[in-house]
Amino acid sequence: MKIIHGSEENFDNLVNNGIVLVDFYADWCGPCKMLATQLEQLEDNRYDAQIVKINVDENQELSRKYGIMSIPALMLFKDGKLIDNKVGYTTKDEIIEWINNNK
Repeated sequence: MKIIHGSEENFDNLVNNGIVLVDFYADWCGPCKMLATQLEQLEDNRYDAQIVKINVDENQELSRKYGIMSIPALMLFKDGKLIDNKVGYTTKDEIIEWINNNK
């Protein structure tokens, strides 16, 4: 997995190909920071998904579009279509299982 920092400008292109895990976060959010360490551990694994991080403070329109009310919020896209979402802290193993169950 590779972690990419996305924005409103490039979001559609980033989620349009294959399995993409999107992490809506904020720099001031404690649980978001804890989740970030889990995502960084995933980055080290060979895996057929991409991770896109979206800062909600810098991308408010995108956050509104996807109804982000609480963070961290994870959304799973497949070929540009939203297929599932989760809110709150999640472990690396839970994320892997979640992705595998939604392929």
